[in-house]
Amino acid sequence: MKKLLGKTAVVTGGNSGIGYAAAEAFIAEGARVAILGRRKDAVDAAVAQLGASAFGMVGDVADLATHDRVAAEVRERFGAVDIYMANAGMNNIEPSTAVSVDSYDVQFDTNTRAVFFGVTKVLPLVRDGGSIIITGSIASAKVLESHAVYAGSKAAIEAFARAWALEFKSRKIRFNVLSPGPTDTPILEKLGVGAAHRPAFEQGMASLIPLGRLAQSAELARAALFLASDDGGFITGVNLRVDGGIALT
Repeated sequence: MKKLLGKTAVVTGGNSGIGYAAAEAFIAEGARVAILGRRKDAVDAAVAQLGASAFGMVGDVADLATHDRVAAEVRERFGAVDIYMANAGMNNIEPSTAVSVDSYDVQFDTNTRAVFFGVTKVLPLVRDGGSIIITGSIASAKVLESHAVYAGSKAAIEAFARAWALEFKSRKIRFNVLSPGPTDTPILEKLGVGAAHRPAFEQGMASLIPLGRLAQSAELARAALFLASDDGGFITGVNLRVDGGIALT
């Protein structure tokens, strides 16, 4: 029997990378999935690939009005939700002395404030026994050069998850963080790792990761599926690092 048969999920940043892979995994296990992304063309393309069980929404998670609209659309279309994956995020890699107020604000607005209000706006629609998954980062545990602001924004959401796991225990809603290590997603190109630099980047990363390679999005998606389904039914308030062991180095 499919693990998420009859379930409804919402995935922010679901049009590419880890979010898309998670949406694909959820659908394969029987869920209906609403994905949220900033660009209509990208969201439409993702929905076309995901098929009839997918529904697309367009909005910027850094804009708090987006979360009101998401909650309203989910209520109208589905009535309730079983899984909410706060996956959208961004990273400006820069030394602390070069961080502008705007750069600081956009990272905390996208990675931290958006998670807090995205979750709290949708919580009235989450069925008792539901699952909230927050995409974190190994940067909250492992010091990475020029990642101070990003690391801080991701550390905060781990505190949210722990607090919520107790605050909403009467509803049996599970709150967990999924922290990827270096993963082969389109974000690498956005961070400046073009095709010409890719082999050297992968070799350098492999030397730092105990398992010797980058993660694939599908591997993070399988971990998200574990946390979303009854397989992870007795797990709450944890940070699951799917990082090949790099946080240990």
